[in-house]
Amino acid sequence: MRVLHIYKDYAPVMGGIENHIGLLAQAQRAQGIDARVLVTNTGPETVETIINGVPVIKTGRQLNISSAPISLGFYPWLRKLEKGIDITHAHLPYPPGELGHLLLGSSRGLVLTYHSDIVRQKILGALYSPFLRLLLRRADRISVASPTYIRTSPFLAPVAEKCRVLPFGIDLNDFVATPEMRQAAAELRARYAPKPLLLFVGRLRHYKGLNVLIDAMRAIDAHLLVVGSGLLEEEWRNQAHALGLDDRIHFLGDLSDADKRVAFHAADLFVLPSNNRAEAFGIVLLEAMACGLPLISTELGTGTSYVNQHEQTGLVVPPNDPQVMAAAINRLLGDDALRQKMGAAALKRVQNDFSQATMAARTLELYQEVLSSKNS
Repeated sequence: MRVLHIYKDYAPVMGGIENHIGLLAQAQRAQGIDARVLVTNTGPETVETIINGVPVIKTGRQLNISSAPISLGFYPWLRKLEKGIDITHAHLPYPPGELGHLLLGSSRGLVLTYHSDIVRQKILGALYSPFLRLLLRRADRISVASPTYIRTSPFLAPVAEKCRVLPFGIDLNDFVATPEMRQAAAELRARYAPKPLLLFVGRLRHYKGLNVLIDAMRAIDAHLLVVGSGLLEEEWRNQAHALGLDDRIHFLGDLSDADKRVAFHAADLFVLPSNNRAEAFGIVLLEAMACGLPLISTELGTGTSYVNQHEQTGLVVPPNDPQVMAAAINRLLGDDALRQKMGAAALKRVQNDFSQATMAARTLELYQEVLSSKNS
């Protein structure tokens, strides 16, 4: 079977969708599937490369419109690569790539992974809407990471019959603590002792809601590690400074995968304070769960509350409410037994439902369903 994944970015660009495509493509290569990736490059040159065993073509980028990179070289490559392809697997939203498939695509089947509604770009979203509905109608199957998103997305509800729930997965082996990792985690904890340690990991974007967590920290006697970078870093650093929290909120920037795992194992609690539907699933929640961490997340009507089950793997609170968030965090920090119980439940849940192998097996079944329908 030959599969082509299309999106805008790929490793080493950091992000939930980029990481998901990489893990899925790597697992598919191990299954014997000829999985390839077509994306845009961060620079003007086109690069053909192999990343972790996956053939990747990154076409030169000319400009960005909102968060959508434009690459004129993307389209000739798409036309060339789709010849003889069984499944084109497009990861939404990336309108230029999706338009390219509709105009030039020649693969036998089209599978979409619907990662998120377009939330913030109102004008561009309105222009994209008719085209998106056409794309969803033409798709053979639509993969969605949680049943909640199918019900709550105005775009998915009309095509619910062709949607399939395929939760994202991670390589659990990456998060098993080695003796060296445990030692590094102990050293990191000691740096901030005796106060508890909270952890946030993610790009510093508008929908991450870190400003709410920073505000909540006024009522929490703990340290907060912020891992990641982004456009709002300076604004949120200034907020922490204005609140007099420089000594308890620590912006660590982008860390290597190994150092991020150390931070997960060092923390007492993981917090994802996102505030709108752009946070459609929260793969970082799975990473925290794989390290046995209890979670604090927000109720967005998306997959985050499918991953983090309230009162089982952690607590779910309303978005944009620093007082309620602070109360939830203080509740868990004040109850060691409850934290340990929820952390153990989180680990068990990610092992049972969100592994890389399970994700790859379910995706292969979806492809086979599409191709079987074509043959019949």
